[in-house]
Amino acid sequence: MASIAHTVPVKSTVSLRSPVVLFGRLLFSLIFVMAAFNHFSGQTIAFAASQGVPAASLLVPASGVIALLGGLSILLGYKAKFGGWLIAIFLLGVTPMHKFWGIADPMMHQIQMIMFLKNLSMLGGALLITQFGAGPFSLDNRAALQD
Repeated sequence: MASIAHTVPVKSTVSLRSPVVLFGRLLFSLIFVMAAFNHFSGQTIAFAASQGVPAASLLVPASGVIALLGGLSILLGYKAKFGGWLIAIFLLGVTPMHKFWGIADPMMHQIQMIMFLKNLSMLGGALLITQFGAGPFSLDNRAALQD
């Protein structure tokens, strides 16, 4: 009969992995923080309207605010689980705009498919953050840094 290994929960401490997690949060959130400001431009609003987004002049800037708040939340590790949900909501809203399946031009088809799949991948990352939080070197985990 095989024995089942029993693990004892270990208190979260700063390790060599901590800077890697911080760097991962930086890389993940960077696209949302930087792209958020484009959501206030007339060109981005016009593109969204051309893709069938209703009330684009209202919804596109609102999505920019959601992306910025979610990205900063994850970057700083402040209420990162909530920030992950903000990014998930943002991605659920913008991903369908990359309608690669209806594009005949092979180059544009490929570009839009890549953008669509990139967003799905980031949605997966955001969903992981909603469950596991920011990790070390975060405002959410500052108690572990003080011990």
